[in-house]
Amino acid sequence: MALALSDIPEDLQLRILSFLSPTEICSFACTSKRFASLCREDRKIWHVMCDRRWGKKTQIQKWGNGRIAYKLLYRTLKRLENLIGFWRLCGRANPADSSPPLVFFEWGSSFVLGSRVLATNDDTYRVRKTPFLVLGISPEGRTENFLDLDVNHRSGVPVDLSELERSSLVPVDVNFMGNGHIMVEENPCFFRDELKSPVCKGSSSGDDEESEDVVSEMYTQLANRTSPGGDKRRKRKKEKERQARIKWEPEHFIKVSDFSPTLAKPLQGLWKGFCEGRNLELYLVKYDEVGGVICKKVEDLSLSRQTSPVFWTPNHAFIRSPFSVEEELILDSRIHITPLRGEVHEQVISGML
Repeated sequence: MALALSDIPEDLQLRILSFLSPTEICSFACTSKRFASLCREDRKIWHVMCDRRWGKKTQIQKWGNGRIAYKLLYRTLKRLENLIGFWRLCGRANPADSSPPLVFFEWGSSFVLGSRVLATNDDTYRVRKTPFLVLGISPEGRTENFLDLDVNHRSGVPVDLSELERSSLVPVDVNFMGNGHIMVEENPCFFRDELKSPVCKGSSSGDDEESEDVVSEMYTQLANRTSPGGDKRRKRKKEKERQARIKWEPEHFIKVSDFSPTLAKPLQGLWKGFCEGRNLELYLVKYDEVGGVICKKVEDLSLSRQTSPVFWTPNHAFIRSPFSVEEELILDSRIHITPLRGEVHEQVISGML
């Protein structure tokens, strides 16, 4: 005999409701006072929704040090989920003066971590991931993204966002510009907003030191040419900032949506190989509109100018065994991924990294 939803234990009700979208949850809450009360409890319905969708990928109770509402966490994780996977740099004028062209975003314990992917240049197929960008959320519910400008001299990115704020990492904004396109740019207002936050919270006791900092910041911002020493202070501040570092220029990234092969397109995806020298290169193989296969270096795809492909062929028939001695030698000396049984993305990522 079928049971009404109201007769099912609450934990099962929440598990069933977790498959609904936020809009559907709001509509369902209007059906009765009991369900409205159930859907209003943040640590019930929204916790279950976050846990079902991302519980196996990240530790949801650690985001924001466990002090943010799960409804806010749901919106945050849904937005950050679009970052997971491979992205390539675009719009570079000179590849020698810029960052590696390929990056990979993955889930961390309480953040999303972006790493630059580059070859080890030791005559092997090995590549390494160098963390350079971490995205998280503060206990106050504010988005916090930090960029590591010195990735080549840093062993790794700290996993605690409170440690990141005290480090020399640069706060940045990660802006989505349509589907599959993001821009990473420096956020000069981050620390200014930090100074404003105690006032916004309306704190009145035990915050004397913070209030003094806010007053000092206000005085600095309001100092003008007529105030005694105001011009000298501004010049000294600008000189210190200039000597500290050069402003980081924004970077644009395009998502590599077809980074793994499929049963219909077995050659598609990111590949590693040696071409025109001893250095390992990263390649992107795609199927074009007429059924041909085109291969380009990932580095060339990141340039602002048009470049020639490594190869293009309308005929992509596979070579079947038995192979020649030369082909067997090449085949045995290479690293392979597990043959496809379906849409196996994790194995492809492991083979790439």
